[in-house]
Amino acid sequence: MDRLQDSAWQYVAEVLPPEELPMLAARALVDGRDSPALRELSGLTRGSDESEIRELYVQALDELLIPLPDEETAGRYLLMSLAFGLVRGELSPKDVADRLSMTVAARTREETRFLSVAAEYSKWISADELPAWENDLSIAARSLATSIDRGPGAPNPRHQ
Repeated sequence: MDRLQDSAWQYVAEVLPPEELPMLAARALVDGRDSPALRELSGLTRGSDESEIRELYVQALDELLIPLPDEETAGRYLLMSLAFGLVRGELSPKDVADRLSMTVAARTREETRFLSVAAEYSKWISADELPAWENDLSIAARSLATSIDRGPGAPNPRHQ
């Protein structure tokens, strides 16, 4: 999956800020993707009108035949991305909890477990409870990250 295809679920999951889309478009052009809207988007600055950026981004995806996923699929990709980020050491357990900002639907047992453990975090968690929560979250993340090899039910955002 290339970065432009990968960005579609990030956009729907609201983890890709609109101000990053012009640079994403420029990189996609360098990667060999091309469309009129993509070229126009790549010429905008980070401070351009957000609605214009969004409109050109969606138009570029349409021109390149890259579908935007539904919210459930995007949310599931977000869960997988967070699990992989934690397993690889790119995210801390708190980062994972903080990035669950949208309503996420879990379909598999592993997704449900990861989501429920992540949702248990709050700023009022005691210092005594924190290590156990972090351990539980790491176990759930590893289980979710490895579940993609066991069947077609889970999405795979390994190339984020």
